[in-house]
Amino acid sequence: MLLNIEKPYTGKYALSHLGFRPFFLAAGVFGVIGMLLWLGMYHFNWLLLPSTYAPMSWHAHEMVFGYAVAVAAGFLLTAVKNWTNIQTIHQQPLLILALVWLLVRVLPFTGFLPLAALVDTAFLVWLSVEIARPIIKTKQWNHAALAGKIALLVPANIVFYLGLLGYWPAGLQIGLYTGFYIILALIFTMGRRVIPFFIERGVGCPFEAKNDVWVDRISLILFLLFAIADVAAMGTGNTAAGFLAAILALAQVPLHAFRLVGWYHPNIWEKNLLWVLYLAYCWLIAGFVLKFLAAAAGVSPWIGLHAFSVGGIGMMTIGMMARVALGHTGRNVFDPPPILMVIFLLLFSGAFIRVLNVWLVPEFYGVWILSAQLLWIAAFSLFVWQYAPMLIKPRIDKRYG
Repeated sequence: MLLNIEKPYTGKYALSHLGFRPFFLAAGVFGVIGMLLWLGMYHFNWLLLPSTYAPMSWHAHEMVFGYAVAVAAGFLLTAVKNWTNIQTIHQQPLLILALVWLLVRVLPFTGFLPLAALVDTAFLVWLSVEIARPIIKTKQWNHAALAGKIALLVPANIVFYLGLLGYWPAGLQIGLYTGFYIILALIFTMGRRVIPFFIERGVGCPFEAKNDVWVDRISLILFLLFAIADVAAMGTGNTAAGFLAAILALAQVPLHAFRLVGWYHPNIWEKNLLWVLYLAYCWLIAGFVLKFLAAAAGVSPWIGLHAFSVGGIGMMTIGMMARVALGHTGRNVFDPPPILMVIFLLLFSGAFIRVLNVWLVPEFYGVWILSAQLLWIAAFSLFVWQYAPMLIKPRIDKRYG
């Protein structure tokens, strides 16, 4: 019998060991800096971008293709290694990949937008290849859809830049919303996989989270049709497509609510790393409701958009980063840092203000927007303060990874 004894890692730093390390750190830092820049542009008219790049378009693009993609990169490069038992990109190539991501974030401020488009596209292609390669090599086709979603961001991003550079004006909005819905689809796919799994193992007693294959299939089809209809409505201005998207949004509410009921256990409220994911999923459902109300009752479309983004994607991604970073640095996920309670409540409060306060008390619109931005910045500042040392330093069990 042969024993494979892993040699302890004795270095001081481990940022290049596995994808979650540089990309979660990048996402956290960008969550602070990116929102600070947006705050300055929105409230104080900071002139940081070329005149052809509207600050709102920059903010939307960077939260989707910057922040959300960084989280997805860190999560999938780490998860794919676990699924396939093949080492994903690491060491110097991983750091170069992360630096290319960083370069894309900086280039718009230099005015070299065509170069930004080229480097951004190259980054997404490289990332797609690195995620897909182990899956293809091991023929684990059940994970191929996740790699496929990252690959689909490539044409979406190209369409956005075609709009930004003036070649196809409608492409700006089409590319942004296509990318946004791809990220939402990725969030739903990963949420369906990991939230019930985490709940079953985290509530501290025997529990089986219920799932229904027909709910999975129907919700997937409805979301695809919804995204296509909504993007088509934006690209063509077709009111029928917009109405269809609203109906399809409403149709998804009971399906996802059914999922949440099947996953529910009262003990989740005792575990920060569980209720943050559960509430994030609630925000996603609220996004569909508000998307319907935007067409049926004249509610601002930005309300539903920020239910999806700040409440759903924001809370889901920070919750996932918090858990994955603990587990993959050798720490106990059942004994998380106490500061997580504060971080998650700050972000939830920001989502609440950005969605409900703005909707119900619009006369204080500017105050609510500023408050939500500051709460987001506070939450991610605390996240970086708590997690940067974990992400930079080696695992506490001295293993490589």
